[in-house]
Amino acid sequence: MASKLFAGVLITVIVLFAAPIFAQSGCGGLPNHDTLKSALSSAVAVESSGLNNQMWATIVDRDGVVCAVAFSGADRGAQWPGSRVISAQKANTANAFSLDRLALSTANLFSAVQPFGGSLYGLQHSNPVDAAAAYGTAADTVNYGQTADPMVGKRIGGVNVFGGGLGLYVKASPAEKVIGGLGVSGDTSCADHMIAWRVRNNLGLDHLKFVGGVSGDPDRPDNIIYDISPGATAGAIGISPSGFGHPKCLNTADPSTLPKVVP
Repeated sequence: MASKLFAGVLITVIVLFAAPIFAQSGCGGLPNHDTLKSALSSAVAVESSGLNNQMWATIVDRDGVVCAVAFSGADRGAQWPGSRVISAQKANTANAFSLDRLALSTANLFSAVQPFGGSLYGLQHSNPVDAAAAYGTAADTVNYGQTADPMVGKRIGGVNVFGGGLGLYVKASPAEKVIGGLGVSGDTSCADHMIAWRVRNNLGLDHLKFVGGVSGDPDRPDNIIYDISPGATAGAIGISPSGFGHPKCLNTADPSTLPKVVP
């Protein structure tokens, strides 16, 4: 009897000490499909930059497992079909390269992965997408963007290095904590970033006021940076003084107008 009691106490202690570790991953604390769809639709309605397209959005947990996939249009064909998996790539990338102390958006990675001087050149070729997990079977297409999307519950991987991916942060003690990533795709990469930012704000997962970033703006630490100078020759990629710049797009909006992040 005493041994059973001891075993029960030991198991309770193990669970209590393990809880903070398990809490760092899993979809339980992240928005579900309906919440993501509502936040995405609201962000698309507000943002007027880019091509004014409908969008895809994906959320992954801290382990890169897809938790929710949604679209803003009337059906799965109302937005670019190719953007479904791109949104998941962006979510995976933002989660994979953000920390509790440093937030990096996918927009921050563009210049860093360019050849001839990019400090992270080759990053975009790492962690390839698991195509089987991303697309499922032909019968799965009817569930694209729905609660039963075949990506949900799987780790699809992928690295994307232009705007639209952001880390998701919650208020924690003693500092903010990253709990996953959000990816948005379907328009210009600049508009993708703007819409992703608004979606994160709508979800209340932008608690990164005291998290470091490369943008130089403490109110928007992982914001997109437009500091690329023109290339020396036609078609050449210019130099980004910060090393984390992103090119402008068609009908580019001012990123300093985006909502400020919160503590």
